[in-house]
Amino acid sequence: MPSTIPSHIYTMIALAIVGALLVASINAYTTTLKTTSEIEQLKNLLNVVAAKGIELLTITASTNSSTQVFLQLPATIGYQQYWMRAGNDSSSTWIEGALGPMSDIETPNRVFLPQETSASGSFAGGYGPAVLNSYMNGSTPQLNIVSLGG
Repeated sequence: MPSTIPSHIYTMIALAIVGALLVASINAYTTTLKTTSEIEQLKNLLNVVAAKGIELLTITASTNSSTQVFLQLPATIGYQQYWMRAGNDSSSTWIEGALGPMSDIETPNRVFLPQETSASGSFAGGYGPAVLNSYMNGSTPQLNIVSLGG
């Protein structure tokens, strides 16, 4: 009889440890699912902004005029702030973005624009609508993205 009580205690401790491991693994899995869906939402948002930018660049290049559009974008993605910026180098032009505070590091979330264009500016979610401006800079169509509120 005395050996059954410690045996039950050890069994209960083992079950508590297994239960804690199950809860931790399920929590990690749901966090991963949430992060994956937030990154997917960011990529969709970047695609929408890039499509509108390409439309403006096409209008600007074909009519040699300036165009501007206001985009109502969400303040946050999930509960996280996000940002996007436009940039280019000698070989490509893009709009990139990430979740969290803005940083100077290169992100894997990029949508490329036509190569013969130039782009600049940045937008942070939660600071009003995004404004896309397009105009001719010499013979090169230029796209700028800015936050209206800040």
